[in-house]
Amino acid sequence: MTVNAQNLNDEFNPTAAIVIIGDEILSGRTQDTNVNTIAKFLGSLGIDLIEVRMIHDDEAQVVRTVNALRADYDYVFTTGGIGPTHDDITADCVAKAFGVPIAERADALQVLIDRYGGLDKLNVNSRRMARVPEGASLILNPVSGAPGFQLGNVFVMAGVPRIMAGMLNDLPYRLRQGRQVMSRTLKAHYVPESLAADILTELDRAYSDLSLGSYPYGMFPDAFGTQLVIRGRNKDQLNEAFDRLVAGMPEVVEKAKARFPEATFEELIA
Repeated sequence: MTVNAQNLNDEFNPTAAIVIIGDEILSGRTQDTNVNTIAKFLGSLGIDLIEVRMIHDDEAQVVRTVNALRADYDYVFTTGGIGPTHDDITADCVAKAFGVPIAERADALQVLIDRYGGLDKLNVNSRRMARVPEGASLILNPVSGAPGFQLGNVFVMAGVPRIMAGMLNDLPYRLRQGRQVMSRTLKAHYVPESLAADILTELDRAYSDLSLGSYPYGMFPDAFGTQLVIRGRNKDQLNEAFDRLVAGMPEVVEKAKARFPEATFEELIA
């Protein structure tokens, strides 16, 4: 359960969306980790991630999604579909979304030549990775060489997690940064989420600018409990709310003891 998450959307902070492109993700064959990596990257820059979409390798859907999101948010980050195979269609789709031509570009080709040791090392398929929409700037790829690109407010990156993470290093200077969100966490052992709900509701009424969340773990009769998380941009307000949470927890623990007398409650905060 999360309360008041919308209040973390600062009107002065840039907003962002992520598009994960690839049939292999939707089929379950490949597990996505890029959302988590990009979300942490954006959070460190004070950029509010508002929406994530996972879509097929389908031209119409990619074009439609990119156009919708780039109109709604300051930044759009795509992953997947910029390799050398027949279903790597993202670059063409982004060009179509912007209404610009796409062609092999000398600087992108030179990156591949330098990486692979000569033009003769590249075939028709690998040279596809040097095709870039008109007007785009390259995103450096320190892992495998083949570049991504930025066109307008859209950043097109590889789908392979290690390669995508490397590309992120080339982005901070291109992005307007905002205020970072801070957080504090209390781990209440043997306290179910339902018993922690009242104190969170009380804090929610008192601190409307904060986001409060409860996240259960484990299962009775084994070790279980609830992580209570407070997030916000005002450090003093965050600490004040956390102190009130800690002060109110003994009463919550007493209720938990009455419900689970066989549990042990030696530790409240981990």
